[in-house]
Amino acid sequence: MSAPTPQLEHRQSPKKAALASFLGSTLEYYDFFIYGTAAALVFPQLFFPEGNEVVATIGAFATFGVAYIARPLGGLVMGHFGDRLGRKNVLLLTLLIMGIASLGIGLLPTYGQIGLWATVLLVIGRLAQGFSAGAESAGASSLTLEHSPEGRRGFFTSFVMTGYASGMVLSTLVFIPVSMLPEEHMMTWGWRVPFWLSVLVLALAFWVRTKLDETPVFEDDVKKEHTRGAPAGLALKYQGFDVLRVLLMSIFSVMQTILTVFGLAYATDQGGFERAEILGVNATAIGLSMLVMPAFGILSDKIGRKPMMLFAMIGSAISLFLYFMALGTGNIWLVFMATVLFMTICYSGFNGVWPTFFAELFATPLRYTGMAMGNQLGLVVAGFGPMIGGLLLADGVFGWIPVAIFGAVCSLLAILAVLSARETAFTPVKDLGEPYWKAQRLQDSSVKITTPPTSPVA
Repeated sequence: MSAPTPQLEHRQSPKKAALASFLGSTLEYYDFFIYGTAAALVFPQLFFPEGNEVVATIGAFATFGVAYIARPLGGLVMGHFGDRLGRKNVLLLTLLIMGIASLGIGLLPTYGQIGLWATVLLVIGRLAQGFSAGAESAGASSLTLEHSPEGRRGFFTSFVMTGYASGMVLSTLVFIPVSMLPEEHMMTWGWRVPFWLSVLVLALAFWVRTKLDETPVFEDDVKKEHTRGAPAGLALKYQGFDVLRVLLMSIFSVMQTILTVFGLAYATDQGGFERAEILGVNATAIGLSMLVMPAFGILSDKIGRKPMMLFAMIGSAISLFLYFMALGTGNIWLVFMATVLFMTICYSGFNGVWPTFFAELFATPLRYTGMAMGNQLGLVVAGFGPMIGGLLLADGVFGWIPVAIFGAVCSLLAILAVLSARETAFTPVKDLGEPYWKAQRLQDSSVKITTPPTSPVA
């Protein structure tokens, strides 16, 4: 394959694509993580029977995790259409699904009102959130990457996860005043407000995405490849090892859910901290990461994706232990510094680079599907991270150690996957996904050799 033509580069809209992905990711992750905050703070009391607080908490974390089961299905289904029909329209649909699901959760009756049906409806809403989120990150990454100029793909595509940080900050900030309400008000109507507010973000993100053009590399390459086969089959046939690599690297995301969801519950239940304190610390650390992630994207454009990923994974594994040690001191400033070290500095190296790196591993005709398959299957572990943490938590001051070890093991698997992957930062966009293009060239040359020449017409 050749380098991008001047005509292709002329049709790219990197700034508009980055803004569209930023806003879309803001909505997706705002909705996704207000659920996580609610699961840690209020859902055990609202959607589960009274009498066993531990079982209710684990049940609430389990409903948080079921979204990660739906994510691979969302990535597979929407990825297929994104690779066949285009990135833009599929991403508009993912926004609508997430917005409707979140608004529906905010309107649900509680267990005390309709019994078990409340829990069932909560799970359905969460599954819809997961289906939408499973399609979002791979689609937004593919769209932004394919609109970005050579040598700056890491910078522009980093705004996909900058939107994640924005969404998490918004979800946390919205819950701070809610958590300070009198208990009666928070448990009746207060917790619903963050879900209702998602409609405002939905309207803005949807409008911006309608103004964005389809990616030029999709129009130039994918439409010529439509007879090759289904994207999922192509990804497994020609780039199955890359799907596996993305899966293992995505397991590393368990570190994030351990800190932001399990850590929140642990800090308030075991550490004696106020909910508003920990929410404020998390919001500040994640907000600062919005500045750091583009910097890691720029660095990855200059020195490569793999060094940034390895730094993030090793640093996060170490700083997770420091975070739980800080919680044991009861000192909120030590907790703040440990959270900044983990989330703002170390984990931002991962979030700022993986949208680019994962997407670059795949060829254009199967990029959306291939990335979504590996990414979302790996994230199943991350989704159940808080529940696994609750099961591993032991008694005593150092009962958190098995939880931190679990995070370190997941980090090790991700590190091995990074080491086995090829560097992609300096490969032209039309050459990305080398295993697929190599197979197609061999297949095309074989057809030319075996096809007999046509006889001349007399």
